[in-house]
Amino acid sequence: MSGRIAVVTGAGSGIGRAVSIALARRGYGVVLAGRKVDTLRETARLVDAAGGRSLIVPTDVTDPQAVSDLFDQAVGQFGRVDLLFNNAGTNIAPQPIEDLSFDAWRRVIDVNLSGAFLCLQAAFRAMKDQTPRGGRIINNGSISAHSPRPDSTPYTASKHAITGLTKCASLDGRKYDIACGQIDIGNASTDMAAAMTAGVRQANGSIAAEPVMDVARIGEAIAYMDSLPLDANVQFMTIMATKMPFVGRG
Repeated sequence: MSGRIAVVTGAGSGIGRAVSIALARRGYGVVLAGRKVDTLRETARLVDAAGGRSLIVPTDVTDPQAVSDLFDQAVGQFGRVDLLFNNAGTNIAPQPIEDLSFDAWRRVIDVNLSGAFLCLQAAFRAMKDQTPRGGRIINNGSISAHSPRPDSTPYTASKHAITGLTKCASLDGRKYDIACGQIDIGNASTDMAAAMTAGVRQANGSIAAEPVMDVARIGEAIAYMDSLPLDANVQFMTIMATKMPFVGRG
């Protein structure tokens, strides 16, 4: 795995940062994409300290030109792209469907789905033309790609759509030696999931605290998925806090 080149979106914090560090420990060059330069710089410091090589590219994944520039810089600096971790995402506070504004809906869909598509498309263009040809794309789905939380329409819809994007890319990538899989994550210990330990609304209307897992486990999972040769693929992986209320009825 040493010497491989990864593009990680949403790399400034949380899951993106944890994955970047895990890859750096295995000798990757990591292209760090995100909107906030300060947080990307902190991730870059951690990547370099872990033994990797970093390149910061401030990127709005909803902007086609910015995404094109991201991959141009990645290839220009490192010569190729072996892995895209398609991780950038956003959410809004829970809102009933009938109260949801179109702007709020579009904001989530633009980042979580259209942004993921633009990055995947740019990765396809880079990977099919490089030598050796091919690479791996891992889309960040979510437990919400399987089952919704209350009042989570735009987020859940976007993550269900990511599953369709993953399947199409997996099929269409075959002729270019591009493997595409998806990781569905439940309750990793990030700032976004901090509310879980304080208590969140359940399907029956009750409020309950939920267990979380160390976000470093996500980095290890991504590193494993990318450790396989391109003739093997983890199509879907679900990794979650063991005791979170997902399997069964709570």
